[in-house]
Amino acid sequence: MAELDYIDTRLLEMLQSNAQTSAQRLSEVLNLSPSQVGRRRQRLEQDGYITGTSCKVSAEKLGLSVQAFIEIQTGAQTAETHSAINRLIQSEREITAAWTMTGDADYLLRVFCTDLSALNRLIQNVLLPHPSIGHVHSQIVMDQLKADAALPVTG
Repeated sequence: MAELDYIDTRLLEMLQSNAQTSAQRLSEVLNLSPSQVGRRRQRLEQDGYITGTSCKVSAEKLGLSVQAFIEIQTGAQTAETHSAINRLIQSEREITAAWTMTGDADYLLRVFCTDLSALNRLIQNVLLPHPSIGHVHSQIVMDQLKADAALPVTG
């Protein structure tokens, strides 16, 4: 992969802030032509620095008033256990992000639910009965002090 220069890092910062920023606006800020900006953006995509474009949606507007983090410990450390949990994670729409972890928990799930009853149903009816899950620990988010932020970009 090519080294990032100042313009590349500035372009990545701007696109993380608003991926829909026009090439014209980017060119004005970066002091490049729109075609030069387009070529740089294309190179950053090809080199894997830009992996996609997303849209931020309001959980509140969608009626998803409960956000929680759920730690899962597996019942056993086998390939089938982890495959089964991965299939479960992919199948549940309320699970919006998941990580494998070191420490006490094997997995950390981020979930959004309409209310506490929906969170309880997810835990009681989906997670706890799953044969690959040994222990579940949930924490409900009271307030999000910092929104999901852009990655720190350095050149």
